[in-house]
Amino acid sequence: MSRRRKKLPVDPVETTIESLSHEGRGVSHIDGKTIFVDGALTGETVMFRYRRSHSRYAEGSLEELIANVSSDRVEAKCKHFSICGGCSLQHLNPDKQIKHKENVMLEQLQHIGGVQPAEILPALTGPLWGYRHKARLGVKHVIKKEKVLVGFREKYSSYVAEIDSCEVLHPSVGKILDSLAALIADLTVHNKIAQIEVAVSDHTTALIFRNLAELSSEDVKKLYMFGNDHQLSLYLQPGGPDTVVPLSGDKQDDLFYKLDEGNITIHFAPTDFTQVNVEINQKMVKRVINFLDIKSEDKVLDLFCGLGNFTLPIARRAKSVTGVEGADELVKKAQQNAIFNNISNATFFTRDLSQADLQENINMEGYDKVLLDPPRSGAQAVIEQLNMENVKKLVYVSCNPATLARDAGILVKEKGFKLQSAGVMDMFPHTTHVESIAIFER
Repeated sequence: MSRRRKKLPVDPVETTIESLSHEGRGVSHIDGKTIFVDGALTGETVMFRYRRSHSRYAEGSLEELIANVSSDRVEAKCKHFSICGGCSLQHLNPDKQIKHKENVMLEQLQHIGGVQPAEILPALTGPLWGYRHKARLGVKHVIKKEKVLVGFREKYSSYVAEIDSCEVLHPSVGKILDSLAALIADLTVHNKIAQIEVAVSDHTTALIFRNLAELSSEDVKKLYMFGNDHQLSLYLQPGGPDTVVPLSGDKQDDLFYKLDEGNITIHFAPTDFTQVNVEINQKMVKRVINFLDIKSEDKVLDLFCGLGNFTLPIARRAKSVTGVEGADELVKKAQQNAIFNNISNATFFTRDLSQADLQENINMEGYDKVLLDPPRSGAQAVIEQLNMENVKKLVYVSCNPATLARDAGILVKEKGFKLQSAGVMDMFPHTTHVESIAIFER
């Protein structure tokens, strides 16, 4: 016989918040069960409403502040903060957001990896608003509301939030969400546009419309005029990523961003991975170069190199650098970027860095410095398989503190490295996303 699920209280419940979870939610305990309360901060006495309950914990959302309002609490700048799921920490002082992320990184390093850095690096910080140069926006024609919605998902829901602007998106897009919604609503295929992908370069903003049906000539004309009016480069995507084409049918616009370090220009396609926050990326590249301490005789290995964001600036200083990436298309573009920047001492090749035959495919002889910039899944296969006995210094750029911690434990306990320093980089202000860097030395 199945156990009947206990009904959740209908009315709001009072509790006092004890701490913040890794996800930035207030943590409390009621009748021995852990409660996570969105929007609540440490020390506050709040009224919250249950949303769902699990066997070991429950989730709720803030209804009212009762007492002991935290001095770390600030008023959210965005008028849609209460409904939009794009941000979760706008109510927390930005300096405290940084401290929270730093604590998450250090706690994960200790709890998962059993290691701690000898030095904690000052956080890299940048703009708090209008920083997002990459995003994927949901699009939904809501029949009951007789309107089209464009934006991020709602909090606690898969529905598109009803917003008309976004404070963290680059202004070229964040300030015109209502205009975008009105544009789509006026198309014959208004219910066949699934999403809009945003890619902002140094000179233009590209929008990719995922169209599930063919546009009429009138639809194309309306999109074209909208792009001209707002100085946007528009693309259509009728199928998979390889079906992206410029709206005009001509050759796609040259999207690029410049790096101060090494005076590098990186060219990219609107669907390519590029860093969300360009100012933090500038500072991050400088920090990586600094901690690798590259000499003119060094041979450097850059794993998960992408378009050459780190590889090409490294090439300006090193004897040679090799970039390895799993996506063949990105490798080709990295090679093209090397040619464009007149760099001849950088080589690139394609390898699946999650596979079990890396030692046979990557010759480690001669490399004394290594950079890792893996996806959220981390670099466990690379670290476990490659012979790094000759590597004097390894810099690890991470977008997931849990996998960084796991990999750091292997590097320190099994591979003979010392975790010299680590710090966070605020790539995504007002979210719980933790970007970090760790420096390992022999």
